Formats: sequence, structure tokens, C-alpha cells
Amino acid sequence: MNSAGPRWISWRHRNPTANVRLYCLPYAGGGTRIFESWPALLGEEVEVCPILLPGREDRIAEPPMSRLADLVPALLDGLAPTMSKPFAIYGHSMGGLVAFELARRLSAEGARMPVHLYVSGCGPALIPAARRMGELPDDEFIDGLREMNGTPPEFFEDRDLVDLLLPTIRADFRLSEDSAAREGVRLPIPMTAFAGEHDTNALPAEVERWSEHAAAGFGFHVYPGDHFFIHDCAPMLDVLRQGLVGARPLPTS
Repeated sequence: MNSAGPRWISWRHRNPTANVRLYCLPYAGGGTRIFESWPALLGEEVEVCPILLPGREDRIAEPPMSRLADLVPALLDGLAPTMSKPFAIYGHSMGGLVAFELARRLSAEGARMPVHLYVSGCGPALIPAARRMGELPDDEFIDGLREMNGTPPEFFEDRDLVDLLLPTIRADFRLSEDSAAREGVRLPIPMTAFAGEHDTNALPAEVERWSEHAAAGFGFHVYPGDHFFIHDCAPMLDVLRQGLVGARPLPTS
């Protein structure tokens, strides 16, 4: 693996003396600014590393990826040079599925593993056909985004902006709906899952099923809010901080 190529981490808040790095993967259509407030809230021992995916922000000119088989190896290749200290992975919704696949690939390769895997707003089962949006016509797709309540209303009023970003958002949904087989996969690391009490896109009972994939301890927390509960969820950040302070690297297999 080499360090050349696209930039996969937004290093706006460098913290090289931190004990542990936390790689943070956004939900579909999201970017690195979702995690803008996290460095101050998680403290000096945690270096927050927001993942910068193709098709947005400084990588807006790059085509987005819609298949886990393409994204995961490219992302791991980009992150490998930064995995020299203990690290954990967090992902919300689409990001949670990518986070799990990253950890699974590291395990399969016998590489250094995350000290903890955090997933939120998603379950391990394949998304039911009735809730899939990636292949909907544009008008229905946009209506679905409105109903999810995670996109500012003014976004939909700027047709040029919609036309610019819609391909990336659609690719993200296709990525979320990718049919990676997770049945029977158990990771040898601690896992924690977070759910929104009123999330109709990832019901708490669905999110809790990540326990079936945790072979080294599992935690589960439900918080007030819908699918985007992470935007105002200090208790979740408390769980992250408590779990990461003093983290030590896990041995390779």
C-alpha cells in the first residue's frame, strides 16, 4: 500500500500527540463538516479524522463510488500510512456499513485492527427493497430526501446545486444498498452501535442486530431523535470519548 494518490482525510484539526485516531465516515450525501465540532468535544487524546470521499468538497471533480468492492480497497490503501497508532472507526448510516467493511477487510488480511468499531443509524441486514432509493427517478429520489429530514430545505430550492450534487448523493445511496453478504461474519474487536429512537430508516431493533457480528464485546445505545440524531447527541460523544481514552493497539492476527 502506498501513500500517493487522493487525499482521504480532512486534516482541518490536526492533533498529532493524540493517543488514538478516530476515522469518521459520513452518511449518504454527507461530508467532513458533519464532524467539525467533534475534536473539541472528544478531547486532546482523540484525533478526529473525517473521511473525505470522492465526489464532494475538495474532491468534487472526482466521480463518486457506488460499490463497496471499489471503495473499500481504495480507502484502505489511502488510510494505511496513517494507521501507525491505535485507531477506531465510526460511521453513520452509509458510513456505518463502510466502516464494518473496512474492519472486515483488515481482519481478513491479518492487518492491524481497530481498537473499536462504532456504527450508527444502520443495521447489518440488506436494506429492504421498499426502502431502497438509489434507482428511483430523480423526482421520487428528491422527494425521498425531503422526507428523511436531513437536508436543508434551501438545498432543494437551488436547482443548479441539486444537479451538481445529486449524482454523488445517488451514488452514496447505491453504496448503502450494495448487497455485501455479512451473515456469519464476526469481528474480533469490540463493537458499539447507536440508534435513533424514532429513526424509521434504521429501526433500533435493526441496529441492535450488529451484536450478531461482534465477537469481542458489544454495546448498544438508543437516543432521542430520528435518522439524524447524531447532529445533537452529546451522550453518544461521551460514549466515544470514554471508550477511546487510553486505547491500546490490538495485536495483528
